[in-house]
Amino acid sequence: MFHIVLYEPEIAPNCGNIIRLCANSGCHLHLIEPLGFDFEDKKLRRAGLDYRDLAIVSRHTSFKQFLETAKPERLFACTTKGRQCYADTLFSSGDYFLFGPETRGLPQALLDEMAAEKLLRVPMMPNSRSLNLSNTVAIIMYEAWRQQGFSQ
Repeated sequence: MFHIVLYEPEIAPNCGNIIRLCANSGCHLHLIEPLGFDFEDKKLRRAGLDYRDLAIVSRHTSFKQFLETAKPERLFACTTKGRQCYADTLFSSGDYFLFGPETRGLPQALLDEMAAEKLLRVPMMPNSRSLNLSNTVAIIMYEAWRQQGFSQ
């Protein structure tokens, strides 16, 4: 099982799409507060359809509390500032993938604490700013799962 970690997500439909993705792939979703929406938001429910009850979702009051509770052995930060292409990385079951908020990405101070090989990027055309959060989560998660032979 992989772990998707959303650091202060802002957009309910993105979170709903990721809940649906986690339910269908067996990933554990971690939400780090504050959230930019009410967890009972209609848009979240609409995007997540009836998958919310099928997904494993944990909420954490802070990044520090997430680290203390989850104790991730291998944590990758997914960022446009990364130099390591996600497709050139070998993943293991149990890996954690950290994604930042839609409008500002992960804080530089957090990125500075991580090893360069743990900062993953998805290639884009020059001058592109970013991809949609739920699309990026799907790209990276499915590559990690593919490497595991799509095992349960």
